[in-house]
Parts: sequence; C-alpha cells; structure tokens
Amino acid sequence: MIPEEKVREVADKLSIVEVVSEYLPLRRAGGNFLGLCPFHAEKTPSFNVNPAREIFHCFGCGAGGNAFSFVMKIEGVSFPEAVKLLAKKSGIEIEERQLTTAEKKSQDEHVQFRRINDLTTAYYRSVLLNGKEGEPAQQYLADRGVHASISDAYRLGFAPDRRDGLAKHLRNNGVDMESALKLGIIRKSDSGWYDLFRNRLIFPIRDLRGQVIAFAGRVLDASLPKYINSPESPLYHKSSVLFGIDMALPSIRTGNAVIIVEGYFDHLALYRAGVQNVVATCGTALTGTHAGMIKRHAERVYMLFDSDNAGKKATIRSMELFLEQRLPAYVISLPAGDDPDSFLSAHPTEAFNALRDKARPAFEYFVRSLLLETPPDSVDNKVRVIDDIMPRFRKIADSVERDLYEKEICRLLGITVHAFRKRMGGCKLLQQETSPAASRPIQAVDSIQDTLLALFLNYPDARAEIIRFGLETVFTDDYLELAGFLSAAPVDSDGSIKFDQQADSIEKPEQKMLFSRILVSDAYIAGIEWRAVLGQCIRSNEKKQVSSIKDIAARLAVADPGSDEYSLLLQQADSLRRRKSKL
Repeated sequence: MIPEEKVREVADKLSIVEVVSEYLPLRRAGGNFLGLCPFHAEKTPSFNVNPAREIFHCFGCGAGGNAFSFVMKIEGVSFPEAVKLLAKKSGIEIEERQLTTAEKKSQDEHVQFRRINDLTTAYYRSVLLNGKEGEPAQQYLADRGVHASISDAYRLGFAPDRRDGLAKHLRNNGVDMESALKLGIIRKSDSGWYDLFRNRLIFPIRDLRGQVIAFAGRVLDASLPKYINSPESPLYHKSSVLFGIDMALPSIRTGNAVIIVEGYFDHLALYRAGVQNVVATCGTALTGTHAGMIKRHAERVYMLFDSDNAGKKATIRSMELFLEQRLPAYVISLPAGDDPDSFLSAHPTEAFNALRDKARPAFEYFVRSLLLETPPDSVDNKVRVIDDIMPRFRKIADSVERDLYEKEICRLLGITVHAFRKRMGGCKLLQQETSPAASRPIQAVDSIQDTLLALFLNYPDARAEIIRFGLETVFTDDYLELAGFLSAAPVDSDGSIKFDQQADSIEKPEQKMLFSRILVSDAYIAGIEWRAVLGQCIRSNEKKQVSSIKDIAARLAVADPGSDEYSLLLQQADSLRRRKSKL
C-alpha cells in the first residue's frame, strides 16, 4: 500500500511532540514531555513522550508506540490511514504499497469494527422507523419537537426491550461476535450473547469524518441511569471524542467559534434551532484532549453548562483547560431553571444569539461566582478567595489581560496589588513545598530485567555480549521474545537500533508496552559503565535462579511423582540448570 520510504519521510518530517501536542497539552519533564493520558482518565500526568526516540508511553494504562501508533489509537484508524493523516499535515503526497501482515490484520479489524457499527446503526434506525416496537420512541420524539429531518441528521434509533435483538441481527449478518464484544455493544454470559442497550433511544456517536464509533442510549421515562454510553473500545475513547463534531465543523470554520453543551438533547435543541456550531461531551468531563481538538478548529469557545453546582464546577474545570490552551473562553448564562431545550422551546433563536453575544469571559464568570459563594466581608474570606483564584490566575498567559484582572480582583476584594502579589508568592512557595512530586517525571522501574533490556537497547556492545551469552540465559518471558525480535532489527551505522521503526512492527501488546516503557524511562543508564552493570545484573539473575531451583526442589518433594505437576516441575528445574550453566 504505502511505500516504506514514504512512511519514513512522514516520520522524519513530523516530530512526535508536535503530533501529540495537537491533541493534549505537554510540558517538559527532564528528557521527556509529560501530559494527561488521552486514553484513560487520570488526574496526575503519567503520559510520557520521548522526543529523542520518537516514542510515547503511559505508565497508567500501558499505551505506547510512535507517532503513527498514537494517531491510530486516538483517531481510531488503521496504520495506512494514520500515515495519510500525518502525510497530509506535513504536505507529503502518498503512493501506496503492499501492506505487511500486521498492517493488513489491523486494517481488516478496523473495517470489521466499522461494519459492525454501521449494521448496528441501521438496526436501531429500522426499529425506530418500522413497526410497533419503535412507536414509544417515535411518540417521545414528537412530544419533544424532533421531526424527521432532525432524526435523519442524527441517525437516531431505538433499542427494543428485547434481550438479544441486536445480537441476533449481527449474527444473522455474519458478524464475528467477539469483534462486536470488543466494541461493547453486546455482552456475553453463560446463557449466551445479549444486548447492552434495551428500551432506549439511541444516539450514534460519530468521529470527525462522520463515521459511527459508539452509541449513547437514553431512557424514555424518568428511570435511572438516564444515559448509558458504549464503553471504551478500539474505535472510541470518550476523553478525545466530542458528540456532533462532524455536524458542527462547517459552521465552526465559518464563524471560528464553538459552543460546548453537556447533553445530547441540549445539542439537538440548538441544532434544531439553527445553531449548528455546537458540540457536547460524551458523558464525561471536558479533557485536555477535547480542549486541544477545539483549538485546532476554533478561535474562541462558549460554554453552556447547567446552572447547578455540578454545572458550575464543570464550567470552572473547563475554563482551566482553555486557559492552558490560550483559547478565549466565554460563559453563556440562561435564565434560572432553563436549559437550551426549554429556553429555545419558549424563545426564538435570536434571543439565544443575544445571550451568546452577552457571554462573559470565563475567568470573570469564575471570579464573580466565587465572590457570590464566599462574600469578601472578612479577612478569612478574602484569603480563602485569593487562594482559590491563584491557581487559575497563574494560567492567564496574556500579560495585559493578567494585569487588568489583577486590578479588578483587588478592587473587588478591597486589597492592594502589593498584598495580592505577596499572597500569590506565598501560595506558590507552599504549593512547591507540599507537592514536589507534581513537577517530577515518573521514575523508571529499576528491575533486573528492565535494566538488562535497557542495556540491550542502548549499548550495541552490551547487546552483542548478551547475544553471545545467549538471550535465553539472560531474559525470560516477554523480555526474551522482545529481545529476540529486536536482535534482527535494522541498526544505524553506529549499531544503534532504529527505535521508532520498531514500534509498529511489534505485534504483541505486552511487548509493545514493555518496549515503549523502557525507552521513555531508561535515562538512568546513560553514561554508565555497561560491563559492570551487566555483570551485576547477571549475578543477580543467577541468585534468583538458585532460589527458584530451591523452591522447585521443595515442591518436588511433596508432589506425586506420577502427576503432571511433577513432570512440569522437573522440566522447569532442568531449564533453570541449563541457563545457570551458561552464565
């Protein structure tokens, strides 16, 4: 498909830091860059990007690889699609080549996943539009003013109140049920396959290109939970997906602005009213990846969350993300008790547009909200307000904006700028003293096998020595398989392994994880005397093997000589003795 030289050209043109930074904020942490992982929810950054090796690794969920791997995972695309996306970004034209076995397998799997989602969308749509099972949902939509054209635009469907309606439909269409299980839309029990969604209105969730990647199901009554979403899958990472983004992009590009709402029906109400530059989060809080995605397409953002405490907290959390992205953010305030659906049911679109035009800057909204909750009528309250403001205030990048907010905050609190700055300096010192780990990169796990593999990867002479010893005498399990694979990897003129070229060639997920983890955390072996470290590790290996032989001998003493366990223990003992004799 895509010629290897073109893949290398794309890889050489774009740095992995440049690629990843378009999806999430990164900060320098020693030799790596650090950020919040887009593939799982976390509060403390564990996602590392190593620019020297063009490798990323998350110590939280284990995801790792190169720039192509990252794009494949976050966009839910195959390897060739990832190469094409990055080629387009770097201005490189692509001519295709024959796929490798691993690439063909990955591409076929993604094609299968997308076919399953298309079949699922069509099934739920058919249930909604045809027959008695869809009548309750049709009536529900009619009562909420959702007409056929809007239903078509969203590809709305209905999951009937049947245990395995979708499961049977997929099976009848020749779908591999294990693949459908990976997407989370069906489940498996001792009694067979069954559906995730039952008796729910279905909203297909689509990516930037309009392809269905997941589903959300809403009840038709007041029962809980009101919504359930597809779980995370190879196609769907909720922390990097915005509902309705494909429908909103043309309008966002025209006006350079986007409106963010919390719910699917909030989105639908605005879209129905002709406000089409709107997106919604998929049952999760806004993330840094969401903020990065928005910044790529819009110059300003409007937040329209619920007016309750949860909505206010979501607004403030989102404001912090946009401050980090240096993206102007505003807050639209609806009358008390209204949401977008109820407001637009009673008012024309022009009334909503007027509220949008009066939207306050998010930081101003935050300060005013804070002062309403904590009136600055005492010294304690003023100090409490300042301490709440400080972490957000520091995120304001524009010096003029910062200066103006500083003066306004001091006016509202009745304090001097000098006092404000003095408190800010003290808070900064306290923060540094109480959370020193926050600014430090995650430390490497310094096990014997980790260190041996790090030596193998970084020192060509050490690699040659280990190969001379025999890989099986030094490594075990995934370490052994990975070292065996990398023994045949292409090297530079100085004998160094071309790391970024290997990231997509390793097929086993456990070995991919191991490979990326070692490469982003092996700074501790830089400049060492590798012979001394290798000797020490091998001696430690020998001690571990002696302990293992003793343990096996103890188990052999009580095992039945005719049992399978006895035979297996003998084999393990012989294997350990052979390895020990080669050391």
